[in-house]
Amino acid sequence: MTAPARRVSARLGAIAPSATLAVDSKAKALKAAGRPVIGFGAGEPDFPTPDYIVEAAVAAAREPRNHRYTPAGGLPELKAAVAAKTLRDSGYEIDPASVLVTNGGKQAVFQAFAAIVDPGDEVLLPAPYWTTYPEAIALAGGSAVEVFAGADQDYLVTVEQLEAARTESTKALLFCSPSNPTGAVYSAEQTKAIGEWALEHGIWVITDEIYEHLLYEDAVFSPILKLVPELADQTIVLNGVAKTYAMTGWRVGWMVGPMDVIKAASNFQSHLTSNVANVSQRAAIAALEGSLDAVHEMRTAFDRRRQTMVSMLREIDGVVCPTPKGAFYAYPSVEGLIGRTVRGKEITSSADLAGVILDEVEVAVVPGEAFGPSGFLRLSYALGDEDLAEGVGRIQSLLAE
Repeated sequence: MTAPARRVSARLGAIAPSATLAVDSKAKALKAAGRPVIGFGAGEPDFPTPDYIVEAAVAAAREPRNHRYTPAGGLPELKAAVAAKTLRDSGYEIDPASVLVTNGGKQAVFQAFAAIVDPGDEVLLPAPYWTTYPEAIALAGGSAVEVFAGADQDYLVTVEQLEAARTESTKALLFCSPSNPTGAVYSAEQTKAIGEWALEHGIWVITDEIYEHLLYEDAVFSPILKLVPELADQTIVLNGVAKTYAMTGWRVGWMVGPMDVIKAASNFQSHLTSNVANVSQRAAIAALEGSLDAVHEMRTAFDRRRQTMVSMLREIDGVVCPTPKGAFYAYPSVEGLIGRTVRGKEITSSADLAGVILDEVEVAVVPGEAFGPSGFLRLSYALGDEDLAEGVGRIQSLLAE
């Protein structure tokens, strides 16, 4: 007998589902069933999109020109706005023609790897990492090489670690600061050293800057191309409006890079999705050209919640929580809890612990296994102050038993 034909391709069958979305989905399902679940899973602001952006979208929806196809690579006005915003926020000039507007930051991530990675290429991936990166690398035919920095290093990898992981097959480095999932922020000195190392060895840098405006205390956004401008010919910058302007559902991101790479990715996108929804692009123009006042208000709230969450997590015996300086996540190490028994269940991993926390006190957190090694939890503090205190309080009570 012949073997049955494969129904799902090996390429897509190998993709792991998004752990963060899975946790969020389970929490929402329990909530819909009437359970008092508090979810720390999803990485999205709990604020509405600012009014002036929504009004721009309403006006755009009434304009017939937005009811038609537009250039696959993005509206010229939005590309110009991205260039102006890059000069304002990052301090260097780019050509609007080097911008490709994508359906959210995720499409930019996927297309960046697809544009430069071939089968056999290795991509250095500092861990803990955002759950989508390794899947996008694998879909491009590459291999992710994890470079792990734990809580003792504030989750920041060193040039020495990167050099130890480099081989003749190393094609690129994924760099994310401020970081999802840890909230870690590389200093200008650390960023410059990594950029110079990549330049010396001819390694591409894919830098994800989507959390650039969410910084706290003494942390400063340090764009790698501002610090090492010579890297421009081997760097792809990823960004979008989702996190800064509370626009996760509008699906507007972009990638900026050398013209040959952007041309190849634009050609790919012309077959894959064509243009991003025009109403969303018009809203993004309003966001980028408007004031950052609403952004600063959101950041003030995130900072307050950050301090509350970190302080409460540190009260739990066995938990070590470095201070996140960016984004809206805390990433405590729970390695000190592995081996304990909680309500009759032995904890052998952070996935076990997350399961017990959800089952016993109805709080959803994402286990470290989604982002690299076991032994950690990710909690987003992009939710209301009362829910945050209640949720972390339940975890405190459970683990104090």
